[in-house]
Amino acid sequence: MLISTLKQIGLTENQAKIYLACLELGESSVKDIAQKAGIKRTTIYDFIDEMLNSGILEQTVRSKKKRYIATPPEELKLLIRKREALLNQILPQLSSLDKSSQGKPRIQFYSGADGLKKVYEDLLNYKNIIVYGWASEDIPELFGKEWTFNYVHMRVKRNIEEWIIYPRSKTGEEYKKHDEEHKRKSKVVDPKKYRLEIEINIYKNKIAMTSAKDEVGIIIESTPIANTWKKIFEMCWDSLK
Repeated sequence: MLISTLKQIGLTENQAKIYLACLELGESSVKDIAQKAGIKRTTIYDFIDEMLNSGILEQTVRSKKKRYIATPPEELKLLIRKREALLNQILPQLSSLDKSSQGKPRIQFYSGADGLKKVYEDLLNYKNIIVYGWASEDIPELFGKEWTFNYVHMRVKRNIEEWIIYPRSKTGEEYKKHDEEHKRKSKVVDPKKYRLEIEINIYKNKIAMTSAKDEVGIIIESTPIANTWKKIFEMCWDSLK
């Protein structure tokens, strides 16, 4: 289980075995690490060098002998965030090189509650923008108050303003009281006449659609599609009091 999870965050299987061995052993020699991890000593050096370079292991010298220690688990979060920040810096250049996607809509599918959270968290990659959309009560009920509160907090922190249309309800009335502090403009519709079963968010050149009932989400990345949906939103918005 631990090895599988470490592989998902970017370690190879052997690196995961070495990291776990170092955590259990503490500061230790290559011989002890190789024995604990079940890896041949003749091949383990290359893996250790890679892990030193990436900051997953640290090296010390005692009595002129090299010894190794695992980076504390909490610091792995920082390493992952640094890698994500570096990737975000070069994403525009990478996108400009991607000839296969130019001019074609890019569609990403997500499933499960964790998948739906990723759809919403994609918005948090941006700052100082406006998101337009239609909301339902299903998403907050699926994720719970704590996640919803944290999401709104992060959106506000990134200065992302929200223009939203949603069915009139007690929950909606409570939300509306906090529109100003949550950087939100909202209008309501009759829930009997306009039952919104999915949520739609339009931002930058993207449109995100989520269904809490089916636990599926889609992000479509296309400037023409996003612009058209924004015009549809504006028609709805302008028609409401």
